[in-house]
Amino acid sequence: MRTRARAEIAAYTRQLSAVAVVFRRAARRFVPWKNGGGRTAEILTSPAGAGLDDFAWRISTAEVAASGPFSLFPGVQRCLAVIEGGSLRLGFADGTLLEVSPGSAPAYFPGDVPCSCELRGAPVLDLNVMVRPPWRATVRPLNGAGTGAAPVHKRFLFMLEDMPGLGLEHYDLLDISTQPARLSGHALLIEIF
Repeated sequence: MRTRARAEIAAYTRQLSAVAVVFRRAARRFVPWKNGGGRTAEILTSPAGAGLDDFAWRISTAEVAASGPFSLFPGVQRCLAVIEGGSLRLGFADGTLLEVSPGSAPAYFPGDVPCSCELRGAPVLDLNVMVRPPWRATVRPLNGAGTGAAPVHKRFLFMLEDMPGLGLEHYDLLDISTQPARLSGHALLIEIF
């Protein structure tokens, strides 16, 4: 039975490698935030080569080592998930407070509304998905049922653990837009509609 299971995993790994693109954590470089208050590592933007003022959608990670304001992104909807470290308390002018920590639901908020960030505990690494209309995005934990097959523009898995059998490391981003994946494990599913 073990030999059969290994053979099935190997076959699925070959199939996945043939249709999926992996954006490796090891290839990312961190640069200062737009407002200079932290550091970000861009993973992927559309269109390719777009800057901070003209992307249609953007996936990145960010290091937050101190409290302070977030950069403004007029016309952008933001989704932020804390993937490592302490927690972030996000405060908005209307009094809304959102707390985001590893394992909690992501925070969704407009990028053109001033947002203050209070770091609570250890420095944070977060995942950011930002979209401009007409695009929308969701980020949610991968559940045991897989990724689903609903029509989307792009579908990604952001790995939260190593999956050596698939050649994936934690924080790799796997583009599974061409076919739903049958993966189980600790990952975030990102869908762009």
